[in-house]
Amino acid sequence: MNFLNADRQIEVIQQSVEEIIPFEELKQKLDSSHKNNKPLVVKLGCDPSRPDLHIGHAVVLRKLRQFQDLGHQAVLVIGDFTAMIGDPSGRNKTRPQLTLEEAKSNAQSYMEQAKIILDIDSLKICNNAQWLNSMNFSDVVELASKYTVARMIERDDFEKRFRSKISITIHEFLYPLAQAMDSVHLKADIELGGTDQKFNLLVGRDIQREYGQDPQVILTVPLMEGTDGVEKMSKSYDNHIGITDSPDEMYGKTLSIPDNMIEKYFLLAANADEKKMDEVKKSLSDTQVNPRDIKRELARKIVEIYHSENLAKKAEETFDKIFIKKDIPEDIPEVKLDEDTLIVDVLTLYALATSKSEARRLIEQGAVKINDQKCIDRDQIIKKDESLVIKVGKRRFLKII
Repeated sequence: MNFLNADRQIEVIQQSVEEIIPFEELKQKLDSSHKNNKPLVVKLGCDPSRPDLHIGHAVVLRKLRQFQDLGHQAVLVIGDFTAMIGDPSGRNKTRPQLTLEEAKSNAQSYMEQAKIILDIDSLKICNNAQWLNSMNFSDVVELASKYTVARMIERDDFEKRFRSKISITIHEFLYPLAQAMDSVHLKADIELGGTDQKFNLLVGRDIQREYGQDPQVILTVPLMEGTDGVEKMSKSYDNHIGITDSPDEMYGKTLSIPDNMIEKYFLLAANADEKKMDEVKKSLSDTQVNPRDIKRELARKIVEIYHSENLAKKAEETFDKIFIKKDIPEDIPEVKLDEDTLIVDVLTLYALATSKSEARRLIEQGAVKINDQKCIDRDQIIKKDESLVIKVGKRRFLKII
């Protein structure tokens, strides 16, 4: 393959990157790759601790896709083994451990979703249990001897917990070492990760040296705040936008972000180029422009990336019907009841709530409306011969016929 020269590649690689460590080594590796017409091995590790991916995960996945488009060998490491340890990054307590079966199940879901972004035909996929499970105790002792406790405790997460007298288990020290062995096994030239992964990626450089390899260059990308604009995007915080969300959900969730997140979402979630970012900044500084209109464009763009331009337009039309014109969508599910049924059972039976307890909580919070009237009685009975529309939250509807 004919590679672009190093300077041209760096122009692409630097987009939306927080740090390149060290920059000069990246240029040297790209120069060598170009000269020898040999692709670099670019690694991204992901622990399938949850089965769902959101647009925050997509930031680093798109960076990996850029390297694919530049002709390099992208390697996605599924951390089915390291997920059993639990990444301590950003944690103030020990992360729950998964079983190998749970990790493998999540990994399968992860891969199906990652295909939305990555070129699956040229992607190399590895499970790190393949090599980490084959290490015996002597191998682990040898690996552990190559890194000191003093350096490990310098890690910000560990230092805070140590000072606060919050327990740190020995197996947590093994996490960055295990991740580093992924780089050793793959002879990685470059490793990608979020800014919270910086310590782990640097350990990878050190351990590669210990095993006689040239250390990898590390690239970190910014973490995205969720729709609340405060916490890191996570399903745990219920502030995520899933990459497999429906167009309507994706559009509506994007419009719910705070105005101060618009610029960051354009850059990281909508993949806006420099020209577009200048337009966004100019519009945001113009007092005559309503930030809501800029946000609508952002929402359309995000839906386009994961669905299509046509579905983005339809999602906007549906949103306007429900929230601006206060109409009911045309395509809501319709059901006919066989008998009189408690509202709590209707909500649960037709997936408007995940459980009866959640259904009761939604009613108590005033999130349930029947024919646009707030439902306040958990014991209300829906008659089988009634025609009505039930609305839960902002976007869930059911028509009883």
